[in-house]
Order: sequence, then C-alpha cells, then structure tokens
Amino acid sequence: MPSLRPVPWLSPLLYGVVLVAGGYASIIGLGGTRFVPFAGGLVVLAVLDQVERRRYPVRTPPGSAVALLTARLALYALVAAADGSGMSRVLFLLLPFTAYFAFGRAAAIAIGVVCVGFVVATFELTVPDWPRQVEQVSDLLMFIVGLILTIAMAAVAVQEQRGRVRLEESHAKLREYAARVSELSATAERNRLARDIHDGLGHHLTAIAVLLEKAAAFSERDPEVAQRAVDDARQSARRALEDVRQSVRTLRAEPERFRLSSALSELTREAGDGRLNVTLDCTGDETGHDSAALLAIYRAAQEGLTNARRHAHATTVAVNVHCDPSRARLVVADDGRGFAPEREGFGLLGMRERVELAGGSVEVDTGPGTGTRLTVTIPRRTAS
Repeated sequence: MPSLRPVPWLSPLLYGVVLVAGGYASIIGLGGTRFVPFAGGLVVLAVLDQVERRRYPVRTPPGSAVALLTARLALYALVAAADGSGMSRVLFLLLPFTAYFAFGRAAAIAIGVVCVGFVVATFELTVPDWPRQVEQVSDLLMFIVGLILTIAMAAVAVQEQRGRVRLEESHAKLREYAARVSELSATAERNRLARDIHDGLGHHLTAIAVLLEKAAAFSERDPEVAQRAVDDARQSARRALEDVRQSVRTLRAEPERFRLSSALSELTREAGDGRLNVTLDCTGDETGHDSAALLAIYRAAQEGLTNARRHAHATTVAVNVHCDPSRARLVVADDGRGFAPEREGFGLLGMRERVELAGGSVEVDTGPGTGTRLTVTIPRRTAS
C-alpha cells in the first residue's frame, strides 16, 4: 500500500489553539480549568505524535494504529475534562481524521459518529435539559460541521498523497522506459555499425585479398598485370579507409546526400578484376528516393558481388537497378555454384535487417549448382 500519513501540521496547530484557550480560561477563572492535567495531556499528545512518526515513518501498522487511537481518545477525554473553556472538544475531530489515513473513509465516518455520541453523552451528564439550551445545541452543530469538514479534508489529503505516489511511480516507469529506449538505441547503433563494417570494409578487404593473390600469381608470368592488381588493391585500400572515415562522419554529423548510380558504377568497376565479369544496368530517377533506401540498395549490391566472388566462384554477375516513382529495385544475378537457402550467413542477415529498416524486402533464389539471384525491393518514401 502507498505511504499515507496525516497532515503533520494539523494536530500541533490544534494543540496550540486548545492550550491558548485553556490557558486563558485558567487565568480569568472561566470554568475552573485544571491546568496541570490539561497542559500535561497536550504535551503527552505532542510527544505521542512524534514517537509515532519516528517509529513508523512510512505507515503505522493496523494494530499499532488501533492502540494509538485508543490512547489518543483517553488523552482527549482527560484534556477535555480538565479544560474549563470547552475548546478541547475540537481535539476529538483528530480521531476520524487520523483514522481516515489508517483505515479509510468508512472507519473515519464510524469514529466520527462515535465522537458525536460522546459529545451528546457529555451534555447529558453535565447539562440538564441541554437540547433546549442554545449554547449546547450550537456547540453540537458546530462540532458536526467541523467533523464533516475534517473528514472532507482527510479525503482530499489522501487523494493528494495517492496522486503523488502514482506520479512518482509514473516517473519511475518513465525513467525505466527511457533507459530501455537508450539501450535499444545503443543496440540498434551497434548493429548498424556491424552492418557497415561487414558490408563496406569487409567487401574492400575481400577485394584486396583477391587482387593481391592475383598479383602474386602473375608476378613472374606478367609483371604488368601484377602491377595493375597491386594498384587496384591500393585503390581498394583507399576506398576502405574512406568508408571508415564516412562512418565516423556519420556518427558526428549529418552525412551528405548519397548518390546510388555513381556509387554502383565505382563498385562494379572495382569488382570487374578480369576473373569476374560484372555488368551494370542502372535506370530510372533516384532523386525522389530516401537516402537510407538507396544506401540499403548499394550495400545489398556490394554484398551480392562479394558473395559471388568469395563464395560462389562466379565468372559473370549482372547488376540491374531501376528506380521509379513507386519503388527502387535491385537484382544481382550470378552464374556461381549457389548454396542451400538455409545456410545464409551474417552478410545476408545484415542485408535483410538493413533493407527491412528501410521498409523493403529481400528475396534470394538459389540452390546448389544453380547460381544465385538476389532481389531487393524498397517502396519509395519521402527523400531525406
């Protein structure tokens, strides 16, 4: 249950008012106030409140709450009996007020009714024919009005405290959700970087490895071809370094607008190393397409070429891209040895994730000895 405590300033305020009124009555000799038990009872009440707050800072257990209410009732009766001013009857209003926080509205109303009965019984014992006395009837009515206002005040205070508890719980949940969003964002960024490293740096490193093998193979038979392979490997290394720098720039600032056609031209030019014949057919208008979609198309083409050279041992690869007002579509087809569809690696998994984030889909049509046909389709969205 939430922490519900009575308004801490109310009881000391009433104790002070009763003490002043009783002291004044004692000074002027009104009603024969017995000051020692009167003031002593108020002091004990104040001490009792402090002890309860220190002993039960969050919530008073039901058993202890009943015992404390009983003790307060006895002390209120002692103070009222010693008070000649009659002001101490207001202390009985604290009983239903305190009970509201400990036991709820029904208990507060029931105790309030008991308090009214106690006042009526007091009048019956001390004032003959009190129902015909204006002063006693007025006091009783005022006590009832005070009782109603006290219970209403307790209800408002309880609702306010419960609302504050709910607000704190909401803030705690928001902090938890914010932490989860931050964690998911960090995970998404790590996955993005992993895809960039695999699709970009991995592609260039594969090309460098192939070109250096070619240079080693032709170093004695055809030094010119070997030198061209070394030059191409050096160029691939530069492009790998540029990809790394581009990734760093992406983390620090807004990247420049990506141009798919020029990037694909450069990609296919590099991929055609003599042993792999690569053709490119790029049609349509890419300017209205989202940069993330175009980059996903490029990375998919990069992955298709890398797989054709590294795994499929293909001799021919055809890259076709078409951008129209409704979608961008890539097809990469090779004549390699293919693979079992269930054996997709990390590269294809990362490609699928990238394309799905851009709102598109990936289809891979392959099989052992049948070549591979990769199709990526991304619907057009607003250009960024």
